[in-house]
Formats: sequence, structure tokens, C-alpha cells
Amino acid sequence: MHGLVNRSIQMFLRSTYGNAVWLDIVRDAQLGFDSFETMLNYEDRLTDQVLAAASRRLNLPREAILEDLGLFLVAEPALERLRRLLRFGGVTFVDFLYSLDDLPARGRLALPDLDLPALHLAGTDHDSFSLTCLSPFRGVGHVAVGLLRAMADDYGALVVIDHAGPTEGGEHVSIKLLDHQFATGRRFTLAGQVL
Repeated sequence: MHGLVNRSIQMFLRSTYGNAVWLDIVRDAQLGFDSFETMLNYEDRLTDQVLAAASRRLNLPREAILEDLGLFLVAEPALERLRRLLRFGGVTFVDFLYSLDDLPARGRLALPDLDLPALHLAGTDHDSFSLTCLSPFRGVGHVAVGLLRAMADDYGALVVIDHAGPTEGGEHVSIKLLDHQFATGRRFTLAGQVL
């Protein structure tokens, strides 16, 4: 697993639950170190060990932790660059959804060795969509659910988003758009200034 992914999990757990909880998780996961390096690659089992230890320490299902991680990735001010990368996908939430297929390629522009899940969006009717997240990482669909919910808020759209179960090689997410302009979304400008 790319160090950026592991570092994001670390940042989420430390920011949300505190450094003492993070250190408990590190100890329980038997990492042998207390901080992931962003530009290194790690064995996938280490990511699984951290998530299992976090689940035990926080008494939360892995899926809930991963959904909260997805929300954190968009909402955390320190990760504004990721939000910007996602917002370049379009002016509306629907535009953004249709840009998801291109997200792994956009991510590789920033980090060539970053292996994001393949994403495939299909419209099931006018305002209903199915997103397939193809990755060997168990729970990638739950991260997508949290991320999509945060992006819907960012655009001001009212959306029902649910994990729809596993598929061969990945997971499905169902998306039902109820109102395109339910609320005022967060401001975004291409020039980089958030007003």
C-alpha cells in the first residue's frame, strides 16, 4: 500500500481521536514504528493490521472507520489539495460523478506510483447511479461512500449514498440524487482561492 494512503489513515486517526489513541493503535498493530512515510510503499498487511487495531481500540466496525476516513479526506483543511483535485471534476455533483472514471489517471499525474482503485460509473436512471470500485483493498467502497457524501455536501447536493455490496474484484456503491441544489455548496475557484 502506498505510504500516502497509510499516512492519510494515520492523519485521520490522530486528528479525530488524538495522539494517545494513535499510539495505542500502533502498539496493538505491532508496526514497530509510529509514523508512516508518505513516499514509501508498505505491505498491505500493515494497513490491515492498523485498521483491525483501530476497530478494536475504537470499538467501531472497519467499515465505519473507512467511511469516516472518506469524509475526512474531503473535509480536512490540511488536505485541501485533494478536495481541489476532486472539484476539478466538474461544476455540478453529476459532472463530478462522471469524472470519477478519470480520477486514477489524475492521481497518477501527481504521484506516478499511486495505485488508486479503478472506478466505473453507470447511470441506472435519470438520477440514480452505480459506482464500481475495483481494488483488492477490502473496504474501498466504504471509503468511496464517505468521500462521495462529503463531496455531495461540498456541491450542495442532497444525495443518498450506500454501500451496495461486493462485486468480483471490488465493491459497488449506489448513488441516488434527490436534489441537485439542496443547499449552498462550498465555494470553489479554478484559480485556487476558496472564498
